[in-house]
Amino acid sequence: MHNQLSHFDHSGNAVMVDVSQKEITKRTAVARGQINVSPAVIDAVIGGTSKKGDVLGVARIAGIMGVKNTSALIPMCHPLMIQKCGLDFTVDKEKCRIIAVCQVKVDGKTGVEMEALTGVSVALLTIYDMCKAIDHSMTITDIHLEKKTGGKSGDFYFSGETSDND
Repeated sequence: MHNQLSHFDHSGNAVMVDVSQKEITKRTAVARGQINVSPAVIDAVIGGTSKKGDVLGVARIAGIMGVKNTSALIPMCHPLMIQKCGLDFTVDKEKCRIIAVCQVKVDGKTGVEMEALTGVSVALLTIYDMCKAIDHSMTITDIHLEKKTGGKSGDFYFSGETSDND
């Protein structure tokens, strides 16, 4: 891995990376995150009793919309023709948390890591929005890239450790 940032020119100005000379390759990314909630929120989500409707169904749609709109939200992200996006949830009643996992696929010249991370973030924020009347103390945590495949830098699999760039 190199330490040179690609979103700045030689003068330090922010730029969109030029991908015109890159090859089109199959690229995937999987991101994960969680929202810690109260037992009352878990019961409302499982029982379908939230006043705002189907919490996970709406969160899934919101996350997919976030994936599709990432380039409008994150400066310097390229607009991509997403070919596949899936968002799944695991409700962990014992630990009072909901885990979101977003998988994104594209054949393109740039990766879909930001799209997967945005999808997870928007889905979890939607859960918060739909359940805040029950519990304002929910916390969104542990959003991270689980894996990515394709591209010049190759495959990446999350090890649970952060890199030390000293």
